[in-house]
Amino acid sequence: MITQDQLKDVLDRTDKLRHYLKIDEKKIEFEEEDLRTQAPDFWEDQKRAEAQMKKVKAIKKWIDGYNDVRAAADELQLAFDFYKEEMVTEEEVDADYQRAISLIEDLELKNMLRQKEDPMECVLKINSGAGGTESQDWASMLMRMYQRWAEAHGYKVSISNLQEGDEAGIKSVTMQIEGGEYAYGYLKSENGVHRLVRVSPFNAQGKRMTSFASVFVTPLVDDTIEVYVDPAKLSWDTFRSSGAGGQNVNKVESGVRLRYWYTDPDTGEEEEILIENTETRDQPKNKERAMALLRSQLYDRAMKKRLEAQAKIEAGKKKIEWGSQIRSYVFDDRRVKDHRTNYQTSDVDGVMNGKIDGFIKAYLMEFPVTDDED
Repeated sequence: MITQDQLKDVLDRTDKLRHYLKIDEKKIEFEEEDLRTQAPDFWEDQKRAEAQMKKVKAIKKWIDGYNDVRAAADELQLAFDFYKEEMVTEEEVDADYQRAISLIEDLELKNMLRQKEDPMECVLKINSGAGGTESQDWASMLMRMYQRWAEAHGYKVSISNLQEGDEAGIKSVTMQIEGGEYAYGYLKSENGVHRLVRVSPFNAQGKRMTSFASVFVTPLVDDTIEVYVDPAKLSWDTFRSSGAGGQNVNKVESGVRLRYWYTDPDTGEEEEILIENTETRDQPKNKERAMALLRSQLYDRAMKKRLEAQAKIEAGKKKIEWGSQIRSYVFDDRRVKDHRTNYQTSDVDGVMNGKIDGFIKAYLMEFPVTDDED
């Protein structure tokens, strides 16, 4: 049975959320923004209309989220009072408490996602490290882990490019995680090198092997965000797709390869960005998708430069190294540990089935972004 202090904690956190989230201001803002969608000429500019609808929907989600928390806290207060009069059971009060805490923690976590990119969908790329079959198998296990996480959270996963491994697993994969908000905000915590230690199923002597795979997460930008692409620095190749697909395979050059010469605005150094897309049998659709991935990469580079400049200004802020080793998965010791936050769990099977929310939350608490800066 919960205590009076636990009830007070729920009510206090609920009141603080109302203040932090500026719910009263958001209600007024929602009414004003929603009114604009009712203008007779609203849909004449479809792009602008869609951006406005997205804005209205986002405000409403915060209000609805808070209303759910408020209702759960009020129900808990009632249940606690009714228990004294023996009108509800101890188990019912505890169940109401768990529900209220779960809703509060979810909203508190979302409130930590303050970067303007956080609500976006994302592109997640996995590359296997050195080590051949062992690392390629590890890359495919990570792919499955993120697919399971995405499915459990209601996102849709599509694969735009996949390179099969030599004997097992994959060399690389590019996935889009779409169909919901905050995919980037949550998964940005996964940027870096993931290390696996296990007894190898590919080694006859049953040796303990270490494998590496790198994960890159970038925001997936949509048409409402302006990203400049210099057409003079862009070139295309087409090629025949391989893999499943029936008679169309190897006859039609539906696969596209985009090359773009990116110039670093600070150093002037040039670097080639290479993007391949074989998602559909339709070459124009693949080209469109490849352009969206290019725009996302260019946006991501600009965003990282902004964050680096911000970090220099904020003295004492922990620096997050892109591409550094972030997490170890030690199978025979039944341990997964994040080296940035020291968060760890013994539920290795759960983690590999997509249960990584504990790692995500620990990261967001360790490296909060306190303001939505431009």
